[in-house]
Amino acid sequence: MRVLLIEDEVLAAEKLSATLKEVSPKSEILAILNSVDSCIDWLSKNEHPDLILSDIHLADGLCFNIFSKAEVDCPIIFTTAYEKYAIQAFEVNSIDYLLKPVESERLKLALEKYDSLNDSQLNQRKQLFEEFKKMLSSETKEYKSRFLCKIGNKIKSIPINKIRYFYSKDKMSFIIDDAGNRLPINNTLDEIDQLVDPNSFFRVNRQFVIHFDAISEIHPYFKGRLKLNLEPATDDDIVISAERSPLFKSWLDR
Repeated sequence: MRVLLIEDEVLAAEKLSATLKEVSPKSEILAILNSVDSCIDWLSKNEHPDLILSDIHLADGLCFNIFSKAEVDCPIIFTTAYEKYAIQAFEVNSIDYLLKPVESERLKLALEKYDSLNDSQLNQRKQLFEEFKKMLSSETKEYKSRFLCKIGNKIKSIPINKIRYFYSKDKMSFIIDDAGNRLPINNTLDEIDQLVDPNSFFRVNRQFVIHFDAISEIHPYFKGRLKLNLEPATDDDIVISAERSPLFKSWLDR
């Protein structure tokens, strides 16, 4: 197992390295990095590891900034002295969260979790990771304030604060505004998902991107899924998969 260690305290890095060798003697430590910038640079020039062990607080900022700028598709185990970052950590590719000082038994359990991951779980974590990167970039990115619609021979611009949700049907996309009007637009739902502010809008499934204000009721559904009622109402069942439900709940609680 090829491991990248990210830790800005020399003694902590030495201890973590020794603990890793103790619980997983065959592990190969590729590098020990201590800053956001050095990690971004290293990841851009080297083959990625099988696993990353990363402190959250680094010399030049939070490690989450690394994963908003660098392409990382391997699992991550976070280490930190602060429990308040736990939820944020699990929105990234995290498989575990270890409080400092890292004990050998806890690290061993975390590595066992890594060994037990299957392809489906890895794909789910990659999806969460992409969502997390989008949330990080939302702090500086500018999003659309209006969408242009063509209605017959007329063109109308719809302010974003009037839009309650977007949906697609029969290869067409539509806006539903706060008055319940259905307005056709040329953008695909994939495009819309990138153009709207993720603090206000959420892609609940392949068919719907909804505004927070459109949610009237949330119901537990079969096998860990969630079912939503929207306002203005729709005849379609709005179901969020078991894989996306934790991310949706985190979005609601932001």
